Amino acid sequence: MTTPDPDAAARPHEAAPRVSRRLALLCALLAALVLAADQATKVWALANLEQGQWRPLLGEAIQLTLVFNPGAALSFGTGMTWLLTLVAVGVTVVVVRSARKLGSRGWTLAFGLLLGGALGNLYDRFFRDPGFARGHVVDFIDWFGWFVGNVADIAIVVAAGLIMLLSILGIRLDGSREHAHASPEPSHDEAPGPGKPAPDDVPVVQDAPDVAPGPGAPPEDTRA
Repeated sequence: MTTPDPDAAARPHEAAPRVSRRLALLCALLAALVLAADQATKVWALANLEQGQWRPLLGEAIQLTLVFNPGAALSFGTGMTWLLTLVAVGVTVVVVRSARKLGSRGWTLAFGLLLGGALGNLYDRFFRDPGFARGHVVDFIDWFGWFVGNVADIAIVVAAGLIMLLSILGIRLDGSREHAHASPEPSHDEAPGPGKPAPDDVPVVQDAPDVAPGPGAPPEDTRA
């Protein structure tokens, strides 16, 4: 005979914070790798590329050139550098706060890429010319002649795609799925409640048997 373990019920609740902390650490590590790769490639671009000159990387489809971008992607918002800096700070704060609730590897990957990309461009905003919070982002990858970006932009775009995919699949931040929380539909086969007869116990009314008339009773008229 086995004795029940009184701590068994509490173990799943104890394991959840450990998983969340481990995923948060993985998210931070991934963000650090993206930040390091972004800044290292920008240092290389500043030392080896020049503005107005293109160097083929994959033919003429993807080329390398040097651009200092005061705005957002596709050169939008060139006169709103301060506002874009505040938006990047807000995104960073939201990701860091939400990372403590991570329970999904997919969301961990998405948040790590997003955080690393945001920090990579935010570093340029804070510490590059022309000044604090007004710095121009270093872009050097020319995509098909449409726009010029960097490694941080690639990480942000991939993160956005992952977030959309996870949302479509219904996977929540903690790893649960949306349909798992849906309330079950009432079943028609539920057991009857107290005081309600079961379907098989419903009394059946039978026809009364024919009783022969007693002595002195008038005979029944059987004429058509």
